[in-house]
Amino acid sequence: MARPYEAVYIFDSALEEAAINEKLTRFHALVAQADGEEPRLNHWGKRTLAYPIRKRETGYYVVANFQADPTQLPEFERAIKLDEGVLRHLVVLDEFDYTPSRAPTDRKEEEDEE
Repeated sequence: MARPYEAVYIFDSALEEAAINEKLTRFHALVAQADGEEPRLNHWGKRTLAYPIRKRETGYYVVANFQADPTQLPEFERAIKLDEGVLRHLVVLDEFDYTPSRAPTDRKEEEDEE
């Protein structure tokens, strides 16, 4: 059963955006589902790190939302850890409901309908 996940990656800022996209494609191919749903990627770009990581002062941030089977996550995280271009990463279960909620109605309108 696929569950929603959110991943945040901090890539080495020396990498080109094309190389980062290639790495993201390779990572998400490991957890791709049969339905073919593409992960939602949000490129935040280069940002200053709060503290140096591997003697780097800046990193390229990417946030991804995707569906995956929990049994596939260990191999997914292993591939990320082995990649030299990833400074840090975090994968968490995404419990946020992205469907828009129903707009609140006026109580008086509800009473009139009854």
